[in-house]
Amino acid sequence: MAEIRNLTMNFGPQHPAAHGVLRLVLEMDGEVIQKADPHIGLLHRGTEKLAESKPFNQSIGYMDRLDYVSMMCNEHAYVLAIEKLLGIAPPLRAQYIRTMFDEITRVLNHLMWLGAHGLDIGAMTIFLFCFREREDLMDCYEAVSGTRMHATYYRPGGVNRDLPDTMPRYQASRWRSQADADRRNAARSGSLLDFIADFTARFPACIDEYETLLTDNRIWKQRTVNIGVVPPERALQLGFTGPMLRGSGIAWDLRKKQPYEVYGDLDFDIPVGKHGDCYDRYLVRVEEMRQSNRIVAQCVQWLRANPGPVMIDDRKVRPPRREEMKGDMESLIHHFKFMTEGYCVPEGDAYAAIEAPKGEFGVYLLSDGANKPYRLKCRAPGFAHLASLSEMVQGHMLADVVAVIGTQDVVFGEIDR
Repeated sequence: MAEIRNLTMNFGPQHPAAHGVLRLVLEMDGEVIQKADPHIGLLHRGTEKLAESKPFNQSIGYMDRLDYVSMMCNEHAYVLAIEKLLGIAPPLRAQYIRTMFDEITRVLNHLMWLGAHGLDIGAMTIFLFCFREREDLMDCYEAVSGTRMHATYYRPGGVNRDLPDTMPRYQASRWRSQADADRRNAARSGSLLDFIADFTARFPACIDEYETLLTDNRIWKQRTVNIGVVPPERALQLGFTGPMLRGSGIAWDLRKKQPYEVYGDLDFDIPVGKHGDCYDRYLVRVEEMRQSNRIVAQCVQWLRANPGPVMIDDRKVRPPRREEMKGDMESLIHHFKFMTEGYCVPEGDAYAAIEAPKGEFGVYLLSDGANKPYRLKCRAPGFAHLASLSEMVQGHMLADVVAVIGTQDVVFGEIDR
């Protein structure tokens, strides 16, 4: 036999399962991983440093671009930190809207993860199914903010505008018949809340479809059961949060343990795993989609019954209404000054954390009393998870690296910010 020697090989960044910009340097003994060294620094955009050069209200849009699959959740933590420093609280209706969109974002994130994870491991159909439902939720984003991804919808003191009374409609064209357009528009005849209510009614059946494809699938279980096992004690030591921690059997969720907005008033459960492997983390995330659907349905019910303001009436932290700005010189000046210079935030520091889809996303904000942050630090959940990658893949085969990267649900915008 020829002499077998260890190999050092690059995995990514161009590899389709490296999710864009992850470069792994793998030390291999034949097909078995001895060590994995994650290299980051291929996406660095300096978000935290850029935020120090802009007024507080101009950095909300930067937060969307961190974990660019969990857009509004990132905004939420940043906005909560500003509200802590200002000592303000949004109206109750705004809190329900934020909670609803946080959970819509969680479903968006988990659908993206499930589709991509399935594609990485070799399941094509699940990717197409997940994006079918994502399209409806992207329409909800577009309805409230005008954009499908980087919404910039949350504001210190509430949200930018109330929920719209109409939904965009499909039109007949040479690619779409009138009958097809009418079928697609059936759920779009009412308000955004009607559209979301329709989605929550049919989404559980969609999750059943995903589970029919994967949960008892022999190939799926061979690729995920007993792969990347992390015991609960080690998960805590590694700084895991979110589904990575709950998959190891620890029921830690900020929505229950440190409730923010209106989570304390809502009825939902926290799924946990037993074995801490890739399969358990898959089951946890699938069940989280069901629980998020429950939360969204409760929010829709409350929002229908309780109209009201969605922004505090404090002219120091909100611009004048558009109709005022168009017809009144003082309001125009106020609008111009607000958008260009922002507002001064009292001296001090604040940390705000939310249960983002990937784990605990926190923002530490330090103010020196000026209109810009003195220091901004983001606590990204994916960074701690990526640090465990070498430990999770040691002793596994090369193909299992793909399954472990998928189960971590890494997005490099937040890791290499």
